[in-house]
Formats: sequence, C-alpha cells, structure tokens
Amino acid sequence: MNSAITSCEHPDPSQRGDDGTLSAHDDGQGKKNSQPRSPRSSQLAYAILDTPPWYLCIFLGIQHFLTALGGLVAVPLILAKDLCLQHDPLTQSYLISTIFFVSGICTLLQVFFGVRLPILQGGTFGFVAPSLAMLSLPAWRCPEWTLNASQVNISSPEFTEEWQKRIRELQGVIMVASCVQMLVGFSGLIGFLMRFIGPLTIAPTISLVALPLFDSAGNDAGVHWGISAMTIFLIVLFSQYLKNIAVPVPIYGRKEKCHTSKFYLFQVFPVLLGLCISWFLCFVFTVTNTFPSAPTAYGYLARTDTKGNVLSQAPWFRFPYPGQWGLPTISLAGVFGIIAGVISSMVESVGDYYACARLVGAPPPPKHAINRGIGIEGLGCLLAGAWGTGNGTTSYSENVGALGITRVGSRMVIVAAGCVLLLMGVFGKIGAVFATIPTPVIGGMYLVMFGVISAVGISNLQYVDMNSSRNIFVFGFSMYCGLAIPNWVNKNPDKLQTGILQLDQVLQVLLTTGMFVGGFLGFLLDNTIPGSLEERGLLSWNQIQESEDTTKVSEIYNFPFGIGTKFCTSSCTRYLPFWPRLEHGGKGDMGVSQLTLMSQISSGKSPKCATETRM
Repeated sequence: MNSAITSCEHPDPSQRGDDGTLSAHDDGQGKKNSQPRSPRSSQLAYAILDTPPWYLCIFLGIQHFLTALGGLVAVPLILAKDLCLQHDPLTQSYLISTIFFVSGICTLLQVFFGVRLPILQGGTFGFVAPSLAMLSLPAWRCPEWTLNASQVNISSPEFTEEWQKRIRELQGVIMVASCVQMLVGFSGLIGFLMRFIGPLTIAPTISLVALPLFDSAGNDAGVHWGISAMTIFLIVLFSQYLKNIAVPVPIYGRKEKCHTSKFYLFQVFPVLLGLCISWFLCFVFTVTNTFPSAPTAYGYLARTDTKGNVLSQAPWFRFPYPGQWGLPTISLAGVFGIIAGVISSMVESVGDYYACARLVGAPPPPKHAINRGIGIEGLGCLLAGAWGTGNGTTSYSENVGALGITRVGSRMVIVAAGCVLLLMGVFGKIGAVFATIPTPVIGGMYLVMFGVISAVGISNLQYVDMNSSRNIFVFGFSMYCGLAIPNWVNKNPDKLQTGILQLDQVLQVLLTTGMFVGGFLGFLLDNTIPGSLEERGLLSWNQIQESEDTTKVSEIYNFPFGIGTKFCTSSCTRYLPFWPRLEHGGKGDMGVSQLTLMSQISSGKSPKCATETRM
C-alpha cells in the first residue's frame, strides 16, 4: 500500500513460515488459501478476499462494532430530547437496539449485494441536522410537561403518543427521501458523475469527512484527558510500535493437535485491546471512587456507572419489527430537509468507497459497484425508516479508519460485524452493556481514527502534479472553504433566511456539511479551470484502474453466488447500470468495466471475443 500510515516493515505478517507463525490463510486445521496477493494486499494481515479463522472473524467483528458504537449510540441519544424522550431511558434503549438491528441488516446487504467492500453501515449524522430542524418547528415542539421529569409517566398513553407521533413523522420523511437515493444509485446517475470526479475532488471530500469532527472528538476526549490520552497511547502502541511482535497462542489442528503458534495480536486487535484496557481501568477507578461522583465535576463521565439506568431497564430479548411505532406520516418540509442529508451522505459514501478500497488492497471500485453501493444505501435508509430508528444508514468512516490501523481488510470480518449487530439488536441487555463505555474512551479512539481518515484523503494527491499552481489553488481553496463556510453558517443560522422554510433547511444542511462544500468546490474548479489530464491526475488515476487485474476486479465487485455468471445471465441485464459488465468468451471469463475494455481497444490490444458495453 502506498499510504505511509498503513505501511508495514515485515513481509506479510500473517504468513506461516518455518518458525510456526500463524498464517492469514491457515484455518488452524492445515487448510490454506492459495489466493494470489497483490503488492498492496501483501502488506495487509488479511486482504479483502482472505477468510480468517472463524474465531478471529468474531473478535474482529466485535472490534468493528465497538468502533462504530459511539456513532450508533449517539444518534438516538441526540434525537431523544427533541422526541420528548430525555426522561425515558427505556425507550432510548429500544431505539439503540433498533438501530443496531437495522445496521446489521444493511451491512450484510452492502457486503453481499452492494459495493462489496468491507464497510460497516450505521446511523448517519447527515440526517440529524434536518431531523432536529423539523422537530424544532412549532407543530412538533415538545410540550412543557414532557421536559419535567416529575410530571412524566412513561407508561401513560398520553406520553407514549407524544413521542411516537414525532418518530412516525421521521419515519415517513426518511422513507420518501430514501427513494431519491435509490433512484440516483440504481439509475446509474452517480456512476455517470464519477467520470468527472478525480483526485482533486476525492481528496478534500475524504479529508473533510474527519477534519470537521475535531470539535466533537475533542469534547468527548476532554471529558477526562487522562483516560483519553491513555486510550490513544495504547492504540498507537499496539498498532505502530508492537505490530511486528508475534505472540504465541494455543491452537488446535487436525494434524498437529494442540500446539502453539505465533500470531500478530497487536497488529490485528489494537483498537479492541486499547478500548478494553481503558474500559477496565475506568471500572476500577469507579469502584474505588477515584473518579468524582458529582455529576457536575470534571471527569464524572469517565465513570462506568453513569449509564447504569440503561443497563438495568433494558430487556434481555426484544425483536424489533417494521412499523413498531405505528403508521408513518409525511410532511413536505421534512422530506426536503432529509434529501439534503441524503446528498451529503452520498458524497461521503463515494469517498469512503475509494478510501476503503485503497486501505484493503482492492482496485478502485468500478462504476457499476458504486451505483449498487449508493442504491443499497438508499434501500438501507428505507428499511431504517420502516423499522423506526429515527435515522437513516450510511457507510461508517470510523470503520474505514479502523481498517488502516488494524490492516485487516477481509470482507468476512464485516460479515461477522453485521451478524454481531443483529445479535446486539435482539439481545437488548448485551447491547446495553456496550452502551456503557465511558465517553473519554470513545473520544480517544475517535482522535486516532479521524486522523487516519484525513491522511488517507490527502494521500490521493500523489496522483496529481502538486508543483502546479492550478492544483495547489483547487485543493487549498476547497479545503479552506470546507472548514470556513460551515463554521460561519453554524454560528449565524439566522442570517441564512430566504423566506422559504424548506429551502432554508436544504441550504442549512448543505452549507454546514464540510465534505459537501469542499467536495463540490473541488469538483467544480477541477472541471472548469483549464488543465491537462496529466496535470489533474486523471491520467495516472485511470491508468491505475486500467492496470488492475480484471479477474480480481470481477472477483471483488461482481455479484456473489454465481449471480450474473451462472444465473440471471440474460442479455437484458447489460442495460442495467448497476449490473457488472460481462466479457463473453472463454471458459469462466469474468466481468470487466467499460473503462478497461475501451482502454484495451484504444491501445491496440483487442481481447478475443470481447464485447463493447455501454451504459
């Protein structure tokens, strides 16, 4: 991998050599995966097509769940006050379980039928701002009596109807807005736009996914800087300094029975180890009353018993189902606001796809995979609206950062993470346990993750001629405006008034989303200011996509289970923008993108029996 952040000094740390080191391709029973590995994937402990042993998949899946936990739990807790639920922790735990369950379904759909990259799906903060804007309207403001804990009876029908009618409104507008995202994805519109998107658009978009979050990450870490610094220290220690140290672990195989083998534990589990150690120390400091017990004292939120009410009131088992809060309702103002959130979510997701592919040693995603990915995310938002999470779903940038730290890019690990999310959604008590992770521990983890994501975005500039004043201006101006404009709009929301409420909400969401502002300016300037393809980095960008092994591109991004190669092979599918392009000829030929075919023809290398496919 070209990124210095994810480089590794030793050759393939997970291979089993003569010294008995546990292999990434060894299942502990003597079975090895003979999968060819690219130069980029050889620097990973597990590449995208590798399948770790089942027990590693479970632990790595839990690590991804823990990485996404802060965002998954934060979304319903942020919405709780405007849903009149600030004094009803039991219903808050129901919302948390529901978002766990739906995120698990959406993750499995994305990995198997979407973009097929190892990206976790979860609640999106892009929907929070328009949701709060809608709930702040006079018709949806909470009555005064719901703000007083002494007057709230959470079992009364009156109180139940107060919060349920608000979440039903969120359900309806999210379901309508999700149809727009599905249309953009499955129609191929997002894939068509990708021909105009190059490194100077992707770099500010990915970097601004994480940079604007420094404030929230800093606030969480600032709850107790000692605990946050310890979490950061442990993650950096395990992922950077101890990554080359192999730890002997006991394993069982058919041939060698019980024996020990070396395993690069610190490289594979740095986040999980760091979180668990910090969490345990917070528990010790809580039991010994080292942390203050006064809610207003500094460091109180580092205690592990501050969220004990959620754990005690959550049921052991609860199965979320569609329409559990009633029949959804719809308002025009809410739909327009959520559509703005959908736009920013799509921009972020496209950047996440490229970042994830780069980190896991996969070729850049072809257009049909991007079309499917955005379409499946729209379907995920539709399911989230039907189940009543109060939010949609999107690709999680935090987990993309985790890929860069752990160097584990296996797709099966994310499948395991999706199954973990499903189980956490059903076993409410277990999910509530993870919801008690102290705030500064999560804040320390985010500081590391967001730094990796920002660096991955900037690394795309290696394809661009940065000696060009044109490119320096495009990137610098896009990045600076992506930070400055949202900051001004957040501080002066009353000055952005057009007289049309729906338009105000759309502008408010778009202009406060740094990745949208920076990405849009990068896209606009890069495609309007004169510059050669080589200067803009498009020549190198396309050559990388063309030089990738066609068989590997097909194996990673085509449908699973033989769909499109053994089943559903009708010629009509070639007209579907989200269907992989097929090359007819030879036994077992796999699908290739139009870009690869046209590049071969234009270079005079005409493959036998190749079929030119167009959108």
